[in-house]
Order: sequence, then C-alpha cells, then structure tokens
Amino acid sequence: MLRGCWSRPLRNHLGGVRSSREQGAETPPCRPRRSPDYKECFSLYDKQQRGKIKATDLLLVMRCLGASPTPGEVQRHLQTHELDRNGELDFSTFLTIMHMQIKQEDPKKEILLAMLMADKEKKGYIMASELRSKLMQLGEKLTHKEVDELFREANIEPNGKVKYDEFIRKITIPVRDY
Repeated sequence: MLRGCWSRPLRNHLGGVRSSREQGAETPPCRPRRSPDYKECFSLYDKQQRGKIKATDLLLVMRCLGASPTPGEVQRHLQTHELDRNGELDFSTFLTIMHMQIKQEDPKKEILLAMLMADKEKKGYIMASELRSKLMQLGEKLTHKEVDELFREANIEPNGKVKYDEFIRKITIPVRDY
C-alpha cells in the first residue's frame, strides 16, 4: 500500500518543495518511525562505538528514519544545540533533534499547498494527467511505471480528477507497525 512513503516525493514533485536530490543529498528509503529503528540507525553511524555520531552524518541519519530535513534545517538544529559541522552528538541530543524535526513536518499540509499551487482555478481538484506530468517532470522525477503504481494504489483513473482531500488521505495513511 501507499502509506506515508509517497508523501515526501509528492511534496517535492508538485511544488518543487525540498527536493533532496536537487540539494545534492541522498534520499534513503522510507522507513517506519519506531524507537528501535532510531537506536539501530544511530548505531550504524556511530563508527567508533562511543555513543556519538558526526554532525555531518545527521542529515542522512534523519532521512534514513523517514524525516525530510533540508540542509538548512539540520544546520539550525545543530546551532540550537551549539554544535558545529565538525562536532558530534550523542543519542539523547539526536532524539531531541528528531522530535523537533518531526513536530515541524506536516506532509498533509505541504502536499495540500503544492496541489493548491497546481490548481490555478481553485476547483478543489487537478486532472490526473496534470498530476502525472508534474510527478514525472518536477523534483525527484518518478518513472511512468512508478506513477502508474501510485495511481493504482490511490484508485486514480488515468483520465480522472484527483480531489485533494481524498488523495492526501490515501497517501498519508500511517504505516502499520505489526
């Protein structure tokens, strides 16, 4: 199912918001946000096993855990904790930063704003063909096959209308944690 993994790429496609590829950063696969994942991912970047990661790895670690920070946001988080790019942060500081980042991210709002920008006539929907075009041409470009999969999972007819509220609800359903 779609679940939350499509929300970051869609924000990037529809309005050019926060394209990590355009900013030169890797976009790790989407993962559920669970505490054991946080510790495990943090430990993978704690190369010397001292309970600390390099500040330069923070962006990548956050993205591995499903957050979508920009380089500027990461820099602000580091400044808040009086760390520079050459510093290190412990797990407690990392958790605080992750908490603050997740609190400020609102994928539903960001996708809605991007769709409103695409809907010049303010009709409450955009045509599927227009959505397909934007997804394949802007931001982190999706392939034709990826768009087909997204449309299939969101029950969007190739020549139909995409209503904001239904579409956002379908693509931001939380990932089930079994």
